[in-house]
Amino acid sequence: MAKLYFRYGAMNSGKSTALMQVAFNYEERGMNVFLIKPQIDAKGGHRLISRIGIERNVDYMSQPEDDLFKIIADQQAKKTTHCILVDEAQFLKTEQVDQLMSVTIQLKIPVIAYGLRTDFSTIGFEGAQRLLLLAHSIEEMKTICTCGRKATFNGRKLYGEFVFEGEQVAIDNQAEVEYQSLCSDCYFRLKKEYEEKKRIKQAEEAKLWNWSQK
Repeated sequence: MAKLYFRYGAMNSGKSTALMQVAFNYEERGMNVFLIKPQIDAKGGHRLISRIGIERNVDYMSQPEDDLFKIIADQQAKKTTHCILVDEAQFLKTEQVDQLMSVTIQLKIPVIAYGLRTDFSTIGFEGAQRLLLLAHSIEEMKTICTCGRKATFNGRKLYGEFVFEGEQVAIDNQAEVEYQSLCSDCYFRLKKEYEEKKRIKQAEEAKLWNWSQK
């Protein structure tokens, strides 16, 4: 029976590298894979680039409104496909995850999706939440925090400083935005420090405003 797999992990846990290893394993045996990546992840364009420098072409850049079942069925009609691979699967829409489940049931093609579970503010991504509910198999890909503990959270840095507010999606191909894997202890310590700095800044601004009104 074909299955839907969800392999999730914090940033820098080797998800893209693992995906490309799976693709290599299939192709080494003369089998075809079809690699999908959501268009919202502009990093690398139509290339999948791992953090250790391995690259691969993406077969299809998906849009939120795309019917992935139809796209994969059309691809299967052109060329036998033995496995569907999805990078950055957290950016999928709920209905697209449902469509991938239909691929495993109706087309009998296994689907392996890689992605984040939560964003930088510990809110679940839509695609990841649906995958956690539907996937036949769920696997955590592990990485470590700078302190040496297991990292399960994603910290966002803006101009080198950790931030805990902002839009859910900010791709780290911009010089000012980067991400770091953090353990729970470090994540919540940094969040507390951020909130304290914000509180002090707001208090100082309030004092200045009151002084200006005198």
